[in-house]
Amino acid sequence: QVQLVESGGGLVQAGGSLTLSCAASVRTFSSYGMGWFRQAPGKEREFVAAISPSGGFVYYGDSVKGRFTISRDNKNTAYLQMNSLKYEDTAVYYCAADQTTTSGGLQRETSYDYWGQGTQVTVSS
Repeated sequence: QVQLVESGGGLVQAGGSLTLSCAASVRTFSSYGMGWFRQAPGKEREFVAAISPSGGFVYYGDSVKGRFTISRDNKNTAYLQMNSLKYEDTAVYYCAADQTTTSGGLQRETSYDYWGQGTQVTVSS
């Protein structure tokens, strides 16, 4: 069983930055693709970013391209660096892990087997 714990959320002014972390309790972290999704009140969960197990492939949702950066370390943590935050980035952010999907599938919510509990990001206008 894989457990994912997000941290780093909070309240920030528009134009500011935050870095989210996702710590995975798994021995073979390097074999998991990692993704970030978000859900704003009254909206469906939305793809934000994903990174392949090797880190060689990254994907971004259109609304965050050029502002957010996904990365991972060699141990057990994935990161989401968020810059130039906008009011519309306000949401609960979830990280997810998957071991079987090819890199191209990491943008699909249904590809992921494991999810964190979410961390709130609130951007004030």
